[in-house]
Amino acid sequence: MRTGRSALTAALTGALALVAFTAPPAQAADTGVTVTNMVVNKGKPIVVGISEEKYPSVSFRMTWPSGHSSRDITAFPYLYHDTTAAKGLDRGGIYTGSVTYYDDTPSAADVDGDLYIDPRWTLDSHNDATTWKIAVWVRLWASETKLKAEENLTGFGTVQVKRAARATVNASPEPVAKNKTLTVTGKLTRADWVKHAYTGYGDKLAKLQFRKAGTGTYTTVKTVRANSTGALKTTVKATTDGYWRWTFGETATTGGATAAGDYVDVK
Repeated sequence: MRTGRSALTAALTGALALVAFTAPPAQAADTGVTVTNMVVNKGKPIVVGISEEKYPSVSFRMTWPSGHSSRDITAFPYLYHDTTAAKGLDRGGIYTGSVTYYDDTPSAADVDGDLYIDPRWTLDSHNDATTWKIAVWVRLWASETKLKAEENLTGFGTVQVKRAARATVNASPEPVAKNKTLTVTGKLTRADWVKHAYTGYGDKLAKLQFRKAGTGTYTTVKTVRANSTGALKTTVKATTDGYWRWTFGETATTGGATAAGDYVDVK
């Protein structure tokens, strides 16, 4: 049970604490701090658009050497990929937004916090839609201004960072005569972190689904492949009133998306 919150609540708003950069340097050394039970974003992929800031949650268990308290420790989780932990800490990583320690023994605490992602600055390449490694930058302080030791702790697993996607739909004509042809179009797009826009998600398979009016369940009618610009188009027979939508699942680099249902009145 958590018995109290320590004095350290670091609000970092997208970068590691300023004190971390201005403090006197220390030799990389074993701090004696251990981190376990690391969970990032509740174990789910982090899906990022083109402008919305994201704050993926992070939680872990931390212990430290006797003779110290949580006030002597700064522990900042971060993500990196395609480089070493040390280089990922220096640049190109996803860094801590805030952390709060909840001491429950003289030498241990649960830690809750979040990371910070602004896709306009944090992500600048489609190569960032990949598997990121999890690390923790730990500093042990001898006093408020004197750094005793620091190290990058690794081996906490990975998390996927993915491009957000969108789907639209339009069914016409509206209304339509019973048993006549209904044309259903749509568009698949996904976040482009270079252009900072949603661009066509070409050659992607999407499911056309229908929900009969008065019911709560969609069923798949057919699967259609988008063209090179992400456009979708198909025809179906109109038999009853209901809602039409396009949907597709996530991939290794891109989140899934489902359009809002387009209602069609069948006369």
